[in-house]
Amino acid sequence: MKNWQRLRQQPELWTKFLMREQVIHGIREFFLQHDFHEVETPLLVEHPGTEPYLEVFETKLLKTDGRQLQAFLLTSPEYAMKKLIVAGMHNIFQICKSFRNGEGESGRHNPEFTILEWYRSPGDYTDIMDDCEGLLQHLAQKIASGQQKNKQSRGESEKNDQRSPTDPLLLNYQGKQYNLHSPWERISVAEAFEKYCGVSKEVLLDKELLKSVVKVKGYHVDDQTTWEQAYNQLLLNEIEPKLGQEKPTILYDYPSSQAALSQPKQDDPRFAERFEFFLGGLELGNAFSELNDAAEQERRFKQELKERAELGKTPYELDHDYIEALRVGLPPTGGIAVGVDRLVMLFADTTDLRDVTFFPVTDVFDEEAT
Repeated sequence: MKNWQRLRQQPELWTKFLMREQVIHGIREFFLQHDFHEVETPLLVEHPGTEPYLEVFETKLLKTDGRQLQAFLLTSPEYAMKKLIVAGMHNIFQICKSFRNGEGESGRHNPEFTILEWYRSPGDYTDIMDDCEGLLQHLAQKIASGQQKNKQSRGESEKNDQRSPTDPLLLNYQGKQYNLHSPWERISVAEAFEKYCGVSKEVLLDKELLKSVVKVKGYHVDDQTTWEQAYNQLLLNEIEPKLGQEKPTILYDYPSSQAALSQPKQDDPRFAERFEFFLGGLELGNAFSELNDAAEQERRFKQELKERAELGKTPYELDHDYIEALRVGLPPTGGIAVGVDRLVMLFADTTDLRDVTFFPVTDVFDEEAT
């Protein structure tokens, strides 16, 4: 049964689906109160992200002179937004659709999804950490306030409620309570490997030593196993499931090979100023102190495009205009991408994004008919 049919037959479901409206309104309210500008950038682009493991949606832009230009639905609005920082903007945010192909359809993934990105300039990843705490606290308070007003409109006044007043920053999700109060847990990747896997920093950064640990722990390892594969076996299976289990966890300072578009740490360039944050078993966002070295960024892009070719991914050129923007000068900037659908899942208390997405891909494409 498709969602429009479910909603027609079960009107009580509207509460979960309309949580998206409250979350998006709360996001805008938070950033506008903090003097951010909301921007719009293209969804149809010539140069999508170069991440090796992401696949894209490819199409053609038809010109009136008969030419056909290669075009893509973007995987993130990141490049365009940082060009606006170079142009002279400072604190900006955007809520838009992004698209990633080939990841399958599940309770946590949809090929078309809603993304929130924001950038602080001047700023770095520690400023974005503080923003994340403030944003989730604002959303929790706003949603709790709205629910209280709905109760009062139905005649359920608080004076007739024998329970003690609820702290809006104690979030109930899937039968468990999570504390959104500051400070959140902050743990580096190296500390997490030590704490949860007994792996020291030196072992973490050494390919052969790390592979040995992974093999001892029972994971498949052979001569073709890369450092990254060994790293991900431990990160995804033994570390991430333990994060964000009482309050949100910020996992920061990733190994430099996982730097993506982030700055290396000045005091230890083996690691990068990148973090992700987690709550209730969900990875919610990925943040950087943004790399502003044009030569290093071009080197990383070329390496990632090489890896994409080796993996058989859709080929395309790197965004030379973005490299030119970095040459002009990106000031110190912190930025993040957050999955809005997963935020909605949290506040709607569901583990399946199809319960908060009016038209998930499984409703849009009728596979039985094709």
